[in-house]
Amino acid sequence: MTVSCLPSPFASFTGNRIAVVLGTRPELVKLAPLIHELGPAARLLHTGQHWDEAMSGRFLRELDLPEPELLSGVGGRPRAGQIAASLEQLDAAFTAERPGAVVVQGDTNATLAGALAANAHGIPLVHVEAGLRSHDRAMPEEHNRVMVDHIADLLCAATEENAANLRTEALDERAIAVTGNTVVEVVLRQLPDAAARAALLARYGLRADGYVLATVHRPENTDTAEALGAVLGELDALAAAGTAVLFPIHPRTRAAVERRGLQRLLERLTVTEPVGYGDFLGLARHAALLVSDSGGVQEECTVLGRPLLVVRRSTERPESVAAGFAALVRPGPELGALAAEWLSDTPERLARLAATPSPYGDGLASERIARLTLALAKPLTA
Repeated sequence: MTVSCLPSPFASFTGNRIAVVLGTRPELVKLAPLIHELGPAARLLHTGQHWDEAMSGRFLRELDLPEPELLSGVGGRPRAGQIAASLEQLDAAFTAERPGAVVVQGDTNATLAGALAANAHGIPLVHVEAGLRSHDRAMPEEHNRVMVDHIADLLCAATEENAANLRTEALDERAIAVTGNTVVEVVLRQLPDAAARAALLARYGLRADGYVLATVHRPENTDTAEALGAVLGELDALAAAGTAVLFPIHPRTRAAVERRGLQRLLERLTVTEPVGYGDFLGLARHAALLVSDSGGVQEECTVLGRPLLVVRRSTERPESVAAGFAALVRPGPELGALAAEWLSDTPERLARLAATPSPYGDGLASERIARLTLALAKPLTA
C-alpha cells in the first residue's frame, strides 16, 4: 500500500549519514519504513541484543533492509553488560564516522546505548515512540524510555497521550512532535494477501476466527515457574476445551519451559518455532483471540482489528485498551476467565473492532519523522 506520494527528501542526500541504532526484532519491524524513507542517508547499526537467524536475520530480508554494521559481544549479557558493550562500540563507530543525527526507537537496551553515545558526542538525537509510560518502575524498559526522552532533541510521540506524558515531565514543547506510529504502515505493507493467508492457515490446520494465537517472552512471565506455569496452564485449558492454540515459542520461553519442567503444558498446544513477521501478521489477522505480553502486538492488533489479552501487570500503551482492542490481565484464572468470555462472543466482538479505527495514526509516521530528522541534522549535513 502506498502511504506517500511525496518524494523522499533523502533521495539525493550527500551529507553525514543518519545513524539508526537498534538491537531487537521489534525495532527492526518498527524502524523499517523509516529506514526505507531515509534511503541512502541511513546507516544501520545493530547491537546484536537479539541476533540469530530466527530473531533478526530473517527479518532483515523479509523487511528488505540493508545489512547492518553488527556489534559484537552484546547478546546474552545482563542489561548493564549489554548497554556497556554497545556504548563502547558505538562510541568508536561515531568517532570513525560522525552521524548527522542518531535515531533510536522505543525502550530497549540498544535504545539507551544509542542515545547515550549520541549524547556523549553532541550528536542530535531522535527518539521514535517517545512518551510511552507504564508508570511501573519494576520494568527496565520504563527506565530506558524515560532516560532517553530526557536527553533527546526530537521527541516523536505516536499519540497525543504520549505527548501529554512528555509535557507532564516538563520537556521542551519545541522538541515534541506527534507523528503517529510507524506500526500502521508496517502492518499494511507486510500483511500477506488473502490467498497467502488462506495457505498459511491451511499449513497449520487452522480455521479462520476459530483459534487463539499466543506469544510469551517477557521476564515477568518466564523468570519463575509460577508465572510461566500460570500462563501455559490457562492456554492448555483453552486447548483442552476445544479451541486450537497456536504458540510460536520464543527461545527464552522454550529454555524456561525446559528449565522448569513444564513441557507437559505444551502437549495440547500447536507449538512452532518463531515465525516470520508477515506470517505472524497473517496468523494474527484471522485469530479469534490474541494472547501476548508483547508491546508491538498491542499496536498491531488495532490495525488488524483483533482482540488481545495483554498478560502483564502494566502497559505503556493504554490507547489499545481505551479503544476496546485489548485488556490487561494477570497470569492464572483471570486470563482463562476473560479468554473464555471473549471467545464466547467472537463474531460480535470482531465486527465491533473492524469498525474501530486504530489509535496509532494514519500510516504516514515514517515520512513525518524522516522530514523532521532531516531538519534536525541539517546543521551537520550542510
